[in-house]
Amino acid sequence: MKHWIHAARLRTLPLSLSGIIMGSFIARWRMANEGKIWDWRIFALAILVTLLYQILSNYANDYGDGVKGTDNLRINEAETRAVASGKISHQQMKNAVLLFAILSFLATIVLLFVAFFSDFLQQFWIFVGLGVACILAAIGYTIGKKPYGYLGLGDIMVFFFFGWVSVGGSYFLFAKHWSWDILLPATAIGLMSAAVLNLNNMRDIESDRQSGKKTLALRLGFRYAMVYEIVLLMLPLIFLLAFLGYNGFLEMGKYYPFIVMVLFLPMTGLRRKIMKVSEPKELDPFLKQVGILTLVMALLMAAGLNLFN
Repeated sequence: MKHWIHAARLRTLPLSLSGIIMGSFIARWRMANEGKIWDWRIFALAILVTLLYQILSNYANDYGDGVKGTDNLRINEAETRAVASGKISHQQMKNAVLLFAILSFLATIVLLFVAFFSDFLQQFWIFVGLGVACILAAIGYTIGKKPYGYLGLGDIMVFFFFGWVSVGGSYFLFAKHWSWDILLPATAIGLMSAAVLNLNNMRDIESDRQSGKKTLALRLGFRYAMVYEIVLLMLPLIFLLAFLGYNGFLEMGKYYPFIVMVLFLPMTGLRRKIMKVSEPKELDPFLKQVGILTLVMALLMAAGLNLFN
């Protein structure tokens, strides 16, 4: 059991939860202002679905890189990745990927039934399609003849699904209508998610070069991937500030939502530490730190919008 838990890579879960928290509690704030009821069941089910997607993705990644031999070249990781180390067989992991794909789909159907059925049938079927796309994206990162993670498209997909789909989709589950300004916090979460993936790819840049996994970090080279990383970590707070300004909190004299800006100092310090790294393997601790900062960002936005206004 411990090998399955380790393969689930629980340290990635805070990042996957951030988008759901951000979108759900922005919806809660707006619905409270409109006198509408926020359904906690939708939030709980959305969290469950997101966790299943993330575990599915991690198992699929372990399987895909394992069967392709990519993990065997990672000196620092080969002993900890389940398939590459032989702790879990290829077939066992393949079965686990299939199982979690089914569980993810079933949980998605339950979530959408609670959120949309029977008054919003069109939205129900649209989101069913979106859920299937999420499952296929989770599997397709490393599995298949041409997995997009090996083509340098991982950053775009992570930005889209962890950012726009996660935040925008969870917002729509509650609000039942679209608001374009939700793309501002969605972009912030998407950029932080891309920053985590880029750190991961920078750390593995040499082994990926040998295995033919042409990530964006490899295509850019370590130096320019570092510049890209710093840009990714500079922009999220700007997008959140734009969202708060667009919604007129300064004009209304409500300053609590700006509590999220306390992250300016820790994020500045984190960027400086990352910039000092010269050896790819030294980047590993920062993956967890950026993931936790993303979760804290979502929690602070949720608190600022809902607890003090």
